Amino acid sequence: MTLVRRVPFGDLLSLRQAMDRLFEESFVSPRTWQFGDEQLVPMDVFASDDAVVVQAILPGVKPEEVEITVEGTTLSISGETTVANDGNDGSMLLQEIRRGRFIRTLSLPAGLEPDKATATFEDGVLTLRIPKAEQLEPRRIKITTEQARSSGDGQHAQPAPVEAK
Repeated sequence: MTLVRRVPFGDLLSLRQAMDRLFEESFVSPRTWQFGDEQLVPMDVFASDDAVVVQAILPGVKPEEVEITVEGTTLSISGETTVANDGNDGSMLLQEIRRGRFIRTLSLPAGLEPDKATATFEDGVLTLRIPKAEQLEPRRIKITTEQARSSGDGQHAQPAPVEAK
């Protein structure tokens, strides 16, 4: 009679290895940066004191192939790259360069002025600068009392002007 000894944590270890491999392939491999037939655009977004700046990496893309739209608080960067080599001069052995349609949409914070936005494109990096709307400074209103309004000779003093902070 043969006894089979089962290690209870052996299956969990292989499950963990499978999950690690799944996450590595999903988030690290650039070949999987696709959503359906469209490819995502990697980008950085940061806020300065006076603007929101978006930098998108678009290697091999010409500026005229990129379309930038802002509708409400939604920013969309899209376009399509053309195939440089159709493979007629030989068979493709490896293909990792992303070609075809790309799009990236994200929500912007409120209080921006997209009509005053500027975009530059240099060395495959699109830099979009959207200025923040000027914030109205809070105004300080001075409170006057009846005692302060009347002067010693019975005449009313002019109300105190509103002071800006």
